[in-house]
Amino acid sequence: MTLQTVLLAVGPGDADRSEKLAETVVEIAAPADATVVLGHVFTSSEYDEVLTRLDFDTEVAEDDPDEVAMRHSTIRELQETLDEYEIDYETRGAVGDHGPAIVDMATAVDADRVVVGGRRRSPTGKAVFGSTAQEVLLSAPCPVTFVRNEDE
Repeated sequence: MTLQTVLLAVGPGDADRSEKLAETVVEIAAPADATVVLGHVFTSSEYDEVLTRLDFDTEVAEDDPDEVAMRHSTIRELQETLDEYEIDYETRGAVGDHGPAIVDMATAVDADRVVVGGRRRSPTGKAVFGSTAQEVLLSAPCPVTFVRNEDE
């Protein structure tokens, strides 16, 4: 299997693990000369909050989550790392429930691998609150690499 496209799924909880996500995606994409898709998924409320915080013209930005994702600080940090390693990338944004939106994005970009971050949770925590990473692991159209926080 040739590795051409790696989707790095980024969400609101990934700022604290962006360095580890960057290291992981570099380890996967660089040897294969693969393109990385930096995919930032926002829920509707997160999206509205980011539009306000980044002072977007809501008339324009409401229909362009790609543009909003490109201005997000976590994405910019990841872009700097990928530039440093001369890895080709593109940035995509999506609005919706995190798990299904990541799976849809992986399908849309024809990803050969998805990289997703998360934290360790108890089985009860997953059952009660759900798990984006678990949903992606079970539903993605390709292999998934899970990156958890260093302190867990």
